[in-house]
Amino acid sequence: MRGPLAAALVAAALVAQVLVQQVLAQQVSAQQGQARQQEPFEPEGYRTDNYRAPVPATLEGARVLTTADAETIWRAKSGAFVDVLPRAPKPKSLPAGTVWRDTPRKNIPGSIWLPDTGYGALPPAMDDYFQRGLAQASHGDKAALLVIYCLADCWMSWNAAKRALAYGYANVAWYPDGTDGWEHARLPMEDAQPEPRPEQ
Repeated sequence: MRGPLAAALVAAALVAQVLVQQVLAQQVSAQQGQARQQEPFEPEGYRTDNYRAPVPATLEGARVLTTADAETIWRAKSGAFVDVLPRAPKPKSLPAGTVWRDTPRKNIPGSIWLPDTGYGALPPAMDDYFQRGLAQASHGDKAALLVIYCLADCWMSWNAAKRALAYGYANVAWYPDGTDGWEHARLPMEDAQPEPRPEQ
């Protein structure tokens, strides 16, 4: 009698274990589904506020780069790197003799820095500045590879890459981890100075 009872108990325990595993697997699947639903999606236009926030995993028309991808392009010198991190200009209303120190910026060596070009809307002078900067970076070739970046979780680079596509650049790569990802990988960085803006 003990043999059949023991076997029945073991079988019941195994069935219970399988049921628990199934429930746990369903919970994990549901959590992953919720996480996917909470991921930011690509807006139809440009992002116009809260620029330091999680970004989408995609940008239609552009290639999305990992740090390893960006490093491969950088080492091969096969693309132009464009930094779009914003930088506050020196206020024109500062009293005479006031010392103004720009915030230092280190970016990917060889980059061209075009600050303030990733906002959702650009005034005509800044739009022209960005177009001229991209033409300089690409040597006037709209088929040249452009790698556009900023910081991690920065919509500025997403907007700027989308805008480059709108200008007709056919080979745009967006590097969403930007200098945060680059620095984390212990890759070389250099002190940067922006291209002079229209108001300077």
